[in-house]
Amino acid sequence: MTIRLRAHHLLCMLTFAGKGYTPTFVESYKAIVNRLNDGETIKLVDGPDDICVPMLNEPTCHCYNQSVRERDRLAARDIGLLFGKPLSVGPLRLSREDIAKLRSAFQDGNIRQACTGCEWYELCTGIAQTDFRGCRLRSPL
Repeated sequence: MTIRLRAHHLLCMLTFAGKGYTPTFVESYKAIVNRLNDGETIKLVDGPDDICVPMLNEPTCHCYNQSVRERDRLAARDIGLLFGKPLSVGPLRLSREDIAKLRSAFQDGNIRQACTGCEWYELCTGIAQTDFRGCRLRSPL
């Protein structure tokens, strides 16, 4: 199987520590991160993804908002610059080295423009400052 992710969730997954909008959302996210840890492939998508699924029927679902699409655009731009190639919709393979590079750039603030204004900004910053202690995405070897 393939995990469908939108661009800004490539940043969110770096600091996921088991907190989220609802218990159903958290359990679903944990399962997705476990699949990533097991090496499942990623398909970059435009719009709501597998992480969004538990929220899509909520009356206040923000997954379709233009502000979230802008987060995706900024994340794709910054991650593409980091990797030296455009990030576009389609298959994406992240090695442990890629995750280490993402984490380093996240800690330095170099790929966090998409995070501006996010309600989880402070939590993610704190996790990054502790070298991602407590996050669920497996650390690079």
